[in-house]
Amino acid sequence: MSSVSSRHAVHPGHFQVMNTQSIREHFLIETIFVARTIQQTYTHFDRLIVGGAMPDTSRLKLEPFNELKADFYLQRRELGIINVGAPGVVIADGTSYTLNNKEALYIGRGVKDVTFESSPGGQSYFYFNSAPAHATFPNKKVSTKEAETVELGSAATANLRTIRKLLVNSVLSTCQLQMGLTELKTGSVWNTMPPHTHTRRMEAYFYFEVPEGQSVCHIMGPPNETRHIWLKNHNAVISPPWSVHCGAGTSNYSFIWGMAGENLDYGDMDGIAIGDLK
Repeated sequence: MSSVSSRHAVHPGHFQVMNTQSIREHFLIETIFVARTIQQTYTHFDRLIVGGAMPDTSRLKLEPFNELKADFYLQRRELGIINVGAPGVVIADGTSYTLNNKEALYIGRGVKDVTFESSPGGQSYFYFNSAPAHATFPNKKVSTKEAETVELGSAATANLRTIRKLLVNSVLSTCQLQMGLTELKTGSVWNTMPPHTHTRRMEAYFYFEVPEGQSVCHIMGPPNETRHIWLKNHNAVISPPWSVHCGAGTSNYSFIWGMAGENLDYGDMDGIAIGDLK
């Protein structure tokens, strides 16, 4: 079973006059995982797809939908998957990849058949992003040990965190998709702080490991006109290229970031001084 919704791009001038409900309707993705279903949101920001597959021991197959106008899902696309649940299996054109918690899989353009299934005894949660692709690169699984790992921030500023770059060009070749995950240490709550923008690509954040009863205040908008969205565990948010993207939680948490656009240089970003935020 599959469910697909679509989100149109928003001009920053329009964003400035939105109320809370309108901002949530355009940028917040509340439902990522539904049992025995593949949930997807097709955004017109760089045509990124934000999705989640929650299979049982029966397989869920990734099928094309109307907006793709394709014979099969990856006819003109690439796919990045990160498992945030119990071990599970992704099968790509007959090749099985077992993904443990926080492991990633890249699947290149041209793969015709992609299915998801949970292993017996545990529920897998496969979060994925898909972007248009003009070239084909090999499929590759990436473990947390194989990721490019960076420690940033400090306990003194409540932003001590580990960044694991899983599907980036320093680890493997992709067309335009980049994905990774960030884990905040106990006592730290701020992510991507100091903030930045990158006008050459958009980004989506998926928040997980948010404790029961806790929440994350995600900040977005132009640096001089910011707004916020409150997110719960397993919520995602779309961040346009003109927007900052940072947040603070009522507890520590983790999140997956995925980007698509014209530049694969992870460091290609415009930093914003904390004192310049409004």
